[in-house]
Amino acid sequence: VMGLAPELDNLYVACGFTAGIAASGGAGEAMARWIVEGDPGMDLWAFDIRRFGAPQASRRYLEARMVESYGRYYAIHWPGEELDSARPARRSPLHDRLAARGAVFGSKFGWERPLHFGAPGLPTFEGRPGWLDAVAAEHRAVREGVALIDQTSFAKLEIEGPGALDALQRLAANDLARPVGTCVYTQLCNARGGIEADVTVMRTGETRFYVVTGSGFGVRDAGWIRRHLPDRVALREVTSERAVLNLVGPLARRVLEQVSDDDVSNAALPYLTTRPIEIGLAPVLAARVGYVGELGWELHIPVEYAAHVEEQLREAGALLGIADAGYRAIESLRLEKGYVYWSSEVGPDIDPYSAGLGFAVALDKGPFVGREALKRLSERPPQRRLCTFSIDGFAPLHGGEAILHDGRVVGTTTSAGYGHTLGRTIALGYLPADLAGETAFEIEAFLVRHRAIRGPRTLYDPKGLRLRG
Repeated sequence: VMGLAPELDNLYVACGFTAGIAASGGAGEAMARWIVEGDPGMDLWAFDIRRFGAPQASRRYLEARMVESYGRYYAIHWPGEELDSARPARRSPLHDRLAARGAVFGSKFGWERPLHFGAPGLPTFEGRPGWLDAVAAEHRAVREGVALIDQTSFAKLEIEGPGALDALQRLAANDLARPVGTCVYTQLCNARGGIEADVTVMRTGETRFYVVTGSGFGVRDAGWIRRHLPDRVALREVTSERAVLNLVGPLARRVLEQVSDDDVSNAALPYLTTRPIEIGLAPVLAARVGYVGELGWELHIPVEYAAHVEEQLREAGALLGIADAGYRAIESLRLEKGYVYWSSEVGPDIDPYSAGLGFAVALDKGPFVGREALKRLSERPPQRRLCTFSIDGFAPLHGGEAILHDGRVVGTTTSAGYGHTLGRTIALGYLPADLAGETAFEIEAFLVRHRAIRGPRTLYDPKGLRLRG
């Protein structure tokens, strides 16, 4: 199955969907539409074979994972539970260094990624995870000092060829006709205006673009993009060729300027730009983007130089207390900023306006996939809106909880976690438009209803001043 040619993508996806038909009720029509038209007309990510890729196609992976899954079938499953089989497989060049510093790893698309740093197997009591204090320290380092985050598992695509700009302009909702060295945050929408992908596009040459997406979305996003590219434009996955280190925090520039002879000032390398620099002896693509709301750079590094760059940064940041941070801290930080995550807050059934992403839609740039639907949607208020809720102190929310107003269920949370800067539990979720102006709600978790306040869409630094450095 993994070897099917791109022109068979529709059948390839539908085959993965077949196993879910019986459990999903009237999904047969959607499957037929998927095979014939390439679009089921609804969000079926839970059944989509593009959740998997070559790492899961190994026979030994499948054998080990099937045995463990069968053995755990009747076990109690805990939020955030990680499977142990078929690991470790894909490892960052920095894996062993991070492990030596106490990294506790989770698995994503075969990658071993640091969740947090601290003793493994910490207990959970009264719904409060034992790693919460460790994550709080990492969170504070990002907000108040400087931290390094290994994000090598990002899926990374290079798109190049005559007409690359025109092809991507017809696919992206935002305007990509920007100078070389520009980063653009954009959604790739379907004909209904739903969000098929949520990506960062960097223009690295006149006819060359570099697309970065989530670790588990590379197969899906590459398939969607490839389907819309002309033959003269090539797409190549470069995920395994480049490590990614996120240097982030208000002291990040003080670290970077010690190890690079290039100008990394705000004037030379402002927010949403990218350019090649040197760090120590290494060539690096530095991008002023991020997912945590602080000054920082994504440093895209040839894998053979990753250890050298990490050594340079850690040595330069030693006197500033440079810290390691993991993906649990990223989740806490991004919730305080109200940043969305594809497959939670956004997906094929969600349009950018409902998700508060209308700023990334350029209706006046010319034709693109979904433009007609998005133009209609822009002319009337959304029927539902993505809202941010907060609860005093810690509450055991994980996403998927019921949101209530006047005792009536009016929605469910899409993501949730604890915001260590704000000292509040934060949840994102959609509300009917007529309730989006209300402030008093309840969120139910484990049979307990917690008083929740709907606040501003972005609770921390809503003007983005810290991110812009």
